Amino acid sequence: MFIYSDVFIKLVVGFLFMTVLINFSGKGNLAPTSAIDQVQNYVLGGIVGGVIYNSAVTLLQFVLVLLIWSLLILVTRYLKIHIRVIGKFIDGGPITIVRNGKLLVHNCLKANLSAKEIDFKLRTAGVYQLDDVKRAIVEQNGSLTVLRQGDGSIRYPIIVDGQIDQDVLELMDHDEDWLLAQLAQHGIKNIRDVYMAKYENHQFEITRYDED
Repeated sequence: MFIYSDVFIKLVVGFLFMTVLINFSGKGNLAPTSAIDQVQNYVLGGIVGGVIYNSAVTLLQFVLVLLIWSLLILVTRYLKIHIRVIGKFIDGGPITIVRNGKLLVHNCLKANLSAKEIDFKLRTAGVYQLDDVKRAIVEQNGSLTVLRQGDGSIRYPIIVDGQIDQDVLELMDHDEDWLLAQLAQHGIKNIRDVYMAKYENHQFEITRYDED
């Protein structure tokens, strides 16, 4: 039997859970930066939408499922931020598919993109000649960033959340000793004190955790 009061209560509970989860996990999940963020949103919406009209699922069961999924999201987000290896495993990272007008087939396959998908992404970005492209990068959310010949460089953080991005460091042809020496010149002794650091045109742009 369809009971409106049961649906109403489940709707209210689902709304409260989503509100609390957004505030705890951050509003960044509303504009996903990775595939896993999108999956989290889809599953949460599916839980709420699939349960509210199912009278066989009790309110207690509904709350328990929401608690388990919310806890999983929060733990995953914490691990992504504080443990770089786990974050990279879950979210992946940017992959360069075109460099100096040359298509990097190995990286295309690494990104699990077929030639048809690559061609579509490039055309969508307004690219019809590979020679015009200095660099094309598949971001971790699947979007394509294109840097044309003559444009400036794409800036990626060399330090994020107090941890070194080894891929960016390797791309810059530098090592950790060089980075630590550069940070020391800016009065930074511990990498964990750095929220984000970018390097462009031989200059560092550093944001510390203790900055307002």
